[in-house]
Amino acid sequence: HFKSGLGTDVVVKLVDNHIWAGGSEHAATGVVFNPNIPTEETFTMPHKYGVDGVVYASKPLEYQGNLIEDFWLRFQNGKVVAFGAKKQEATLKNLLESDEGSSRLGEIALISNDSPISNSGILFLNTLFDENASCHMALGRAYPINVQGGVEMSQEQLEKVGYNHSLVHSDFMFGTADMSIVGTKHDGSTVQIFQNGNFII
Repeated sequence: HFKSGLGTDVVVKLVDNHIWAGGSEHAATGVVFNPNIPTEETFTMPHKYGVDGVVYASKPLEYQGNLIEDFWLRFQNGKVVAFGAKKQEATLKNLLESDEGSSRLGEIALISNDSPISNSGILFLNTLFDENASCHMALGRAYPINVQGGVEMSQEQLEKVGYNHSLVHSDFMFGTADMSIVGTKHDGSTVQIFQNGNFII
């Protein structure tokens, strides 16, 4: 459950047997490599139908040469059902309507507000850098590596566990200095994960 002073109040359900990833990864050949440098994120797979609430972006999103600013998304059963933006709303609409999966989430990533990229105060206009400045979500395709056995699963098997398929994968930032994140476990108990924008576990 994510909440911030910008107005974000959203619950993101994770797929069963999800895997948190980040930093180095293993190629199919077994080679260990770092796909993103620098990287600050710890990310996993949200359930395709398990996102409910509203999210307010904390930084502009560069998409196809356009800068989408001050935008928000409202999710119901995993799908964006309403949205708005002060600038480039038509571009946001095009992104959300790219295909069936582009209006659902494929990634949720946790990043402390107190991080080198965030503290630089620079908007790089390059998602691979900017996504390291705050917690972010990705509209579109999920990564099979984020569920146990996912790399070996067929498309049909992946979709049964809640994987979202799309031709796009577009990260946007929504983390803030006052972000609160509370996790709910299977037994109903809760764990405070973020307080005042940073990890406390």
